[in-house]
Amino acid sequence: MKLIFVYNADSGPISGLFDIGHKIISPGSYSCGLCQLTFDTFTEKQAWRVFRESSPIEMEFLHRDEFEKKYGMQFDYPVILRQNEETEILLSKKEIDGVAHLDELIAKIKECLK
Repeated sequence: MKLIFVYNADSGPISGLFDIGHKIISPGSYSCGLCQLTFDTFTEKQAWRVFRESSPIEMEFLHRDEFEKKYGMQFDYPVILRQNEETEILLSKKEIDGVAHLDELIAKIKECLK
């Protein structure tokens, strides 16, 4: 089994700079709840790094353009997918956007994997 985390942002340095600026200037309208939960303005949150590095589950992290190119699928982003023989939604955009804190996101992921 593998988890695929797809951020609601495109890859590349210009997109990255735009995202940082958006987080600083107007964080309330930033469109990637997964980014907001797992990253500070410039770096990955420590608790997220610990969770991801200690998890026995394989994880892949992609921007939406990278995901669509690699897998040929589209979803409402951000999304967390579970991939076995099939690819299915583990946590939808609506579910991710409803999460208030990183600890809650980690707990939801762990609960879905039981």
